Amino acid sequence: MNGTGSPARFSASLLAAALGFLLGDGVAVTVVAAQPSIEFPITPIKPMVTDTIPNGKAPAGATASKAPLTNGFFAMQEGRLFKFSPPGDWPAPVNDQEHRLFTLVDVLEYRPNTGGSQGHDDYRWDVEGWYGGDYNRLWFKSEGQKDTAFKADFDVDFQLLYGRFIQKHYDFQIGPRVETQTFRGRNVTRGLGVIGIEGLVPYNFEFESALFIDQNGAVSARLSLTKDMLLTQRLILQTRFETNGAIQRVEEFTTGSGLNNLEFGVRLRYEIRREVAPYVGISLDRSFGETATLVRQEGGNPSQIRFAVGVRAWF
Repeated sequence: MNGTGSPARFSASLLAAALGFLLGDGVAVTVVAAQPSIEFPITPIKPMVTDTIPNGKAPAGATASKAPLTNGFFAMQEGRLFKFSPPGDWPAPVNDQEHRLFTLVDVLEYRPNTGGSQGHDDYRWDVEGWYGGDYNRLWFKSEGQKDTAFKADFDVDFQLLYGRFIQKHYDFQIGPRVETQTFRGRNVTRGLGVIGIEGLVPYNFEFESALFIDQNGAVSARLSLTKDMLLTQRLILQTRFETNGAIQRVEEFTTGSGLNNLEFGVRLRYEIRREVAPYVGISLDRSFGETATLVRQEGGNPSQIRFAVGVRAWF
C-alpha cells in the first residue's frame, strides 16, 4: 500500500483477497469500498407555542388563507400549536351515565317428585334484574317454589335493593325483603332487611351473599355460587351451590338455628339463542339439624335428589 492509499481501499483489497482464497481459482471478486458519509447540519426545532381554542372555534384573526388545520384535539396556525377544546354539545369520552334495564331468569323449571309418598312435584323459579348505570342500580330479586299437589302451597321471596358499585366486579346491596309461605292453607308472611354483596370472584364464579334481619330480630344468611363451563359455543354446563343458615329458630318458616340446608346442582343447557336456553338438570338438597326435624314434622323429606327440566332466559 502506497502513501496515498486510504484505509478504506486497503480494507477492500484485503477482503477481496480473502474471498478469492476461500472461493477458489477462477472466481473474480470485486469489492467496492464504501464512500465516506456526508454529514448534514442539524437545525434545532424551535418549541411551538400552545394556546387554547375555546369551544372548537378558530383563533381571532385567522383568515381563509391562514385557517388553522385541525387534527384530533389540536390545531396548527403559522407555526403555533393550539389546544383544540371540543364543543360543549359533544358527548363524554366515557359513556358511564346511560341507564339500562336487565333481567335474568336463571331458573324456571319443573321438578318431578323423586321422594316417594313424602314428596310432590313442584315448580321453581329464580329471577333477578336491575335498572340503572355503572355505579348505582335498583335491583329486584324473586325466588320460590309452588307445589303441584296442594295448589295453594307456595314459598315466595321478593327483594328490592339499592346497589352501589364498590370495587371492580362487586356491588354492595341494601334494601327490604318480603317472604311469604302457604302450607296446607295456612299463610305466614314476614318482612326482613337485607345487606349483601354480589359479584364475580376468581375463577369466574358468580357470587351472592346476603344477611337478613326480620322484624323480630331473627338473623339469617344465604350464600350462593354459580359457574358456567362451555362444552361448546352453545352447550353450557352450569354448577350451582347454595346454603342457608340462621341464628334463631323460626318454626313458622321451617327454619332451625344453625346450618339449615345445602343444595348442589348441575344444569346442562343449550342456547338456541344467547337469550334463550332450555336445560335439564339434577340437584341434591339436604337439610340439617333443627331444620331437618321441622321438615320431617311437616311430612317432608330432609334429603332429596331432584331432576329438573326448564328454560333460562335474559333480556
